[in-house]
Amino acid sequence: MNLEMFTKTVIPIKDKLYRLALRVVGNPMEAEDVVQEVFIKLWNQREQADQIQNLEAWCVRVTKNLSIDKLRSGHRKMGDLPTGMEFHDDGVSPHKAAELGDAVENIRRMILRLPESQRAVIQLRDIEGLSYQEVADALDLSMEQVKVYLHRARKTIREQIIQNEKYGIENH
Repeated sequence: MNLEMFTKTVIPIKDKLYRLALRVVGNPMEAEDVVQEVFIKLWNQREQADQIQNLEAWCVRVTKNLSIDKLRSGHRKMGDLPTGMEFHDDGVSPHKAAELGDAVENIRRMILRLPESQRAVIQLRDIEGLSYQEVADALDLSMEQVKVYLHRARKTIREQIIQNEKYGIENH
């Protein structure tokens, strides 16, 4: 792999890798560090990069593993997560826009409370839009396990939303 190929194939997925790292480590600076480590690791292994069948899946898997390692290392700094999801519709009233923003923020917090495996699967499938096979490849899971984790994550979030609707507040 040369610099031109690296720039064309790897740099375009940096935002996707960053969002995944951010969801796992919960700190923007640490997420940036993880993505940088992934790029360094890939660059150091550029001679063998031609042997990697799906470079994007490899990068996602390495990002997930390095993020989990960083999370488990105990050297975390707590920080605010940017939502990354904002509503900009001129036809929506300020009140409705605030409600939508609150709903997105509540769902984001619910996702952050999911177990690591479910959080990674829902991030890649529902937020990043990867196919089931791409998620399985990226996380080194079977297709059945991806579906189970995704089902459990969605079910947990659905139950929490119903609970919030019932009582009008989020349970912490």
